[in-house]
Amino acid sequence: MGTATRVPQTRDMSEDELSADEAMAALRRYGSWTLLRDAFIRFRYADGFSHARALALQIVLAVIPLAIAFVGLSTAVHGESVGQIAELTIRKLAAGPSEHVVEDALERSRRHAGDGAQFALWFGLVFSWVNLTTGMCQIERGANRIYGIERDRPFRQKYTRGLVMALTAGTPLGLATVIMVAGDDLASAVVSVYHLGGGTTLDVWKVVRWPAGLLLALASGSVIFRRAPRRPQPGYTWLGFGAAVSLVLWAVLTALLALYLRLSGSFDTVYGPLSAFMSLLLWSYLTSIALFFGLSFAAQLEAARALRPGPVTSDPGA
Repeated sequence: MGTATRVPQTRDMSEDELSADEAMAALRRYGSWTLLRDAFIRFRYADGFSHARALALQIVLAVIPLAIAFVGLSTAVHGESVGQIAELTIRKLAAGPSEHVVEDALERSRRHAGDGAQFALWFGLVFSWVNLTTGMCQIERGANRIYGIERDRPFRQKYTRGLVMALTAGTPLGLATVIMVAGDDLASAVVSVYHLGGGTTLDVWKVVRWPAGLLLALASGSVIFRRAPRRPQPGYTWLGFGAAVSLVLWAVLTALLALYLRLSGSFDTVYGPLSAFMSLLLWSYLTSIALFFGLSFAAQLEAARALRPGPVTSDPGA
């Protein structure tokens, strides 16, 4: 149970949804650094780190079986070229001590896709979507605590909404992540499989993928921020401020993790074949922290506009 204060539901003077203009005015009045500080306090006292750990586990449980099933099932349904693109991209991302483990898993998936193992691949695909759905439900739980709401939606509403959000927001957000994180490897795989001329095509893609990925991530994040909490939310342009903070923090944390993995000589030595898995765990956790902090920023901005900026209740143990 968190101790974050409840954020009042606010509207503008004409009873319309809050938009970017009101968000900018509230941000100027309250102060950006003060808001960031209080947003972190709200995040911490709403058990944000605990919710981030839970969401990170759901991400890992969704990504790994999805990748293996996608490669194997693309062979089974005669979509070898798509499977080859996915396989080449995954292998380039997992280059290092984990390369042989990843190659073995992908090879088994592709080789046994036509026999009885196909059921296991379909089960893995369904399992992945179940975890993506429960991940969206975990976002609802964390968002509710951040906004000071202690009860989630009823079971049926919660998981139905989670499934819809997984399809409408989770999938585009995952695609945006692939474009930004693995864009170069993905483009190289497409050029290799379809025997396209590199050069100009790759140069254009290197420029286009960043704004495309950022816009897709920003739009998907705004949808999640609006639909996840159990309360009427401000407009998309207002919530875009929180989504932007989340996106910037995610980019910084991802870059720092990549720099650490590149410069550290002990990470691969300690974890060996599990280094890719551990990297995915760390990245998922940092991604989850960024998402919930962005939600906390949006919540604190709305609380500040309602003139109730205190992020936490009084200490019950004092």
